[in-house]
Amino acid sequence: MSGGEKMSVPGKTNNPSGRPKGTPNKMTKELRTTLKNILDKEFEQLPMLLAQLEPNDRITAIIKLLAYVLPRIENVKMAHDEPHNFDFIDI
Repeated sequence: MSGGEKMSVPGKTNNPSGRPKGTPNKMTKELRTTLKNILDKEFEQLPMLLAQLEPNDRITAIIKLLAYVLPRIENVKMAHDEPHNFDFIDI
């Protein structure tokens, strides 16, 4: 480095009047707004678009969309020595 340059210090900015910490990036905010508007329009058309699909394709699309609506269910694991009471029912 030449004599006039300052070294950067972690946690400090060379632009003290820059964007405050926690303020979202303007481009990110604009992009999210644009994408939200596009998705809002697509959701309005979703029932019509699903109706146009073949039954197998419609089921596949619905299954893929469910992941965005229903909470994810985790597997329950039991230890080998853990007591268990299962009431089996006849179907």
